[in-house]
Amino acid sequence: MTAAVEVEAPAIVDGLPADDYHADRTSISSSGLRALLAPGCPAQFKYDRDHPQAPKKEFDLGNAVHAAVLGEGHDIVEIVGFSDYKKADARALRDAAYEAGKVPLLAKEKLQVDAMEKAVREHPLAGPLFAPGSGIAERSIYWTDPATGVRCRVRPDWLKQLPGTTLCVDLKTIKASDPDTISRAIRDHNYHQQDPLYIDGIWAALQPEDVRFIFVFVSKQAPYLVTVRELTDQDRDIGRARNEKALRIYADCVANDHWPDWTGSVDHIPQIGMPTWDTIRQAEEYLG
Repeated sequence: MTAAVEVEAPAIVDGLPADDYHADRTSISSSGLRALLAPGCPAQFKYDRDHPQAPKKEFDLGNAVHAAVLGEGHDIVEIVGFSDYKKADARALRDAAYEAGKVPLLAKEKLQVDAMEKAVREHPLAGPLFAPGSGIAERSIYWTDPATGVRCRVRPDWLKQLPGTTLCVDLKTIKASDPDTISRAIRDHNYHQQDPLYIDGIWAALQPEDVRFIFVFVSKQAPYLVTVRELTDQDRDIGRARNEKALRIYADCVANDHWPDWTGSVDHIPQIGMPTWDTIRQAEEYLG
């Protein structure tokens, strides 16, 4: 396999294009570690890595907001004169933008992105965090996990070095930015794994006095409310334990060139039931 970049870990790499970062097959990212664990599995992870998907429309808004706030990322192409992609001319412009590695936005979507950026800039906590010139956007960090020898990589949205501490600020778009929805998103997307892996990478590459990982969530619906939060210590510990398990799985898969599914090698048919909570609830109701 050929690395996307030749670099001695640990290191922070300037100027590495995002596509090269994501195409690296000699290291594993936070999203890769999350994909190795249930409900994912090594077999699905390897297939998805070897068969990258075409750009998805649902990612366009998030990519555009990142570029607007961070000042770095995908170039935006505004599709002028069309309210949707029903006409062939509009689809041709959209497809040409994708082909060029850019993000196409309808005029109404561009207005939404502008409003979301404005909401972040004017927020009393998020605004100062992302103040232009106060941090470093989209830098790639590589290091070696000492327990497994696996090469890891992270790409913080925004690194902000302050006296005595380094802030890793992660910008996420979300359907609604209320705390309950954010809590469910942390569970559903395993963001509690992202937090400790990024902290570990920053420790390895920069060796700061302290590191804090900060989530900035901006709602996709008007008035584009913004919520800034740090992860609880317990959830960070759980996330780090999940990362450690995923790293062991990845190291074993690479060493043996074997990428099992959920079942693995068995000589019997395993049992399956409802989710635990539903089994408890229905057992109480129907089995007494």
